[in-house]
Order: sequence, then C-alpha cells, then structure tokens
Amino acid sequence: MRLTLSRIHNFLLATETFLLLFFLLTAILLASSQIILRNFFDSGIFWADSALRIFVLWIGMLGAMFASRNRKHIRIDVLSHYLPAKLQGNIWRVTELITAIVCAIVAYYSIEFIQYEYEDGLIAFANVPVWLCETIIPLAFIVMALRYLCYSIMPGYSLNPEPSDINPPSEFT
Repeated sequence: MRLTLSRIHNFLLATETFLLLFFLLTAILLASSQIILRNFFDSGIFWADSALRIFVLWIGMLGAMFASRNRKHIRIDVLSHYLPAKLQGNIWRVTELITAIVCAIVAYYSIEFIQYEYEDGLIAFANVPVWLCETIIPLAFIVMALRYLCYSIMPGYSLNPEPSDINPPSEFT
C-alpha cells in the first residue's frame, strides 16, 4: 500500500513539473510565433493573445504549487528572529497552518467563481470555455492547502527531500 501511494505521489509531482514546463515552453513558442508573424508577415494567430493570458495564469498557479512543494515560497519573516529558539518551531507550525487555512478559503471561493463562469458560458479562445481555463485556480489552492497542512502537522515533512529542505529553515528550529 505504501509503495502504491509513493508511486502515485511521484506521478503527481512529475505531472505538476511537466505541466509547468509544457505551459512555459508553449507560451514562449506561441509568443515568439506571434512576434515573427506580426513583424514579418503582417498577420498573426487571432486567438494567441487570449491563449497567452490563460497560459500566464496556469504558469503562475503551477509555479506557486512548485514553490510550495519545494518550500521556496515567499515569506514575510519579521518576528521569528527576535523570538526565543523554543518558540520559533511553534510559530513555524502556526504560520503553515494559517497559510493552509487561507489557501483553503481561496480554493472555496474560486470554485464558486468558476461556477459563475460556467453559468455565463463565455469562450476564452478557440472554443475553449473560460471556466475550463480557470480550473487551475482552485486546483492549485487545494494542493497548496494540503501541502501547508502537512507542513504544519509534520515540520520535517518534505516533498523533495534535499539536505536543506528536510527540516524547516534553521532560524525556525
């Protein structure tokens, strides 16, 4: 059972990485094609600008998931340097728990937002509905909420164990 879960986990991490690279490379190629077509052939792909906006959304959300997976997310750390070492670990856990709660709230409201977009029936580009393009928002926040929840419960938990990522940063231990 544990081996199966580990394989599923590794597959999901690989899928996340693949999607990030796929959307990034596709966006670069599409934007480059648009530049070449506009500057040299006075034409372009009529849906490319809309698609690029959606790709930027997906790249941003997948990048946030990737950052949370590697514990490379942005932190505003003002107080932990002034707290006793014994409190720093607990502050770390509380911060991760609050982050998980905020991500879960954002996921909930983004699902509600997508329901409204579905009811509107708008098209983003090339007959692709807007709501489908925006599904990355709740998905990413659900994944990040689960990750931060794991981090708050198990401070040594890491998705990609590297020597520097096995435990919380040294200022929190």
